[in-house]
Amino acid sequence: MSGPQEGLSIGELAQRTGVPAATLRSWEDRHGFPRPLRLAGGHRRYQDGDVALIGEVLGLRASGMSLQAAIGQAVARELDTEPSVFAGLRRRHPGLAPQELSKATVLALTRAIEDECCAQAGQAALFAGFQQERFYRNSQERWEELARTARAVVVFADFGGSSVPDASPARVHLPAGAPLRREWFLVCAARDYPAFVSGWEFPGQKGIPDAGRRFEVIWSVDPPVVQDAAMICARLARSLSPGLEGLEDDLPSGSAPASADLHRAMGLLSRMTGYLDKQHR
Repeated sequence: MSGPQEGLSIGELAQRTGVPAATLRSWEDRHGFPRPLRLAGGHRRYQDGDVALIGEVLGLRASGMSLQAAIGQAVARELDTEPSVFAGLRRRHPGLAPQELSKATVLALTRAIEDECCAQAGQAALFAGFQQERFYRNSQERWEELARTARAVVVFADFGGSSVPDASPARVHLPAGAPLRREWFLVCAARDYPAFVSGWEFPGQKGIPDAGRRFEVIWSVDPPVVQDAAMICARLARSLSPGLEGLEDDLPSGSAPASADLHRAMGLLSRMTGYLDKQHR
């Protein structure tokens, strides 16, 4: 995150919630909660929504629930109604810097994640949005191979007919008008190689060659951000396909945030990606 230092410091968050800063740091280290934005210098910044989330956790703890369960329930409830992966992550993590990229570049990013993260991540949970069934068919053999070793694999597209939750990968039908029909995304939720990329297609591109279609794109390898992306995907799959209720159980939890060095590396790679995309327009 760069730019204006907006948001609450950890001291301000502690004052507003009544939870000591040392306890908040311990929760973050052990449970990945609360999940701060990181300034260029590594300082934490929190949103007003974090105050409400912590208040909900405290209420659940007072009712006798364990800390881990209380955090899981509060975060899941917050993400439960997100209709879009892209919009949900932009709302939850406003520090993610969007880029305008062509579909060809977005496809290269997703292939890189598939090859590096998915191939090396142990027992990953994978989610992918292809918009149209014909795009998935172009990669179907590749995804069937990924499904052989992954913990869970779910693909979203305008599949003909209804969803097929017991297929491998599980196929989720996107109804007409669903926001995901305008999105292209890949989420690899794993403890060792987490990553996601999500793009929202700009309207008004009729007649443009497929590879040249433009998307507003966000991506990250920050474990808590990837965890949020996976949770949004799991909840969307559950709402669109009743046979996929247990996906949340397959997601890793308690991931610590990325270091300041990793955030700087992500910023450099984003800039490089933007320059490469401009050269191929």
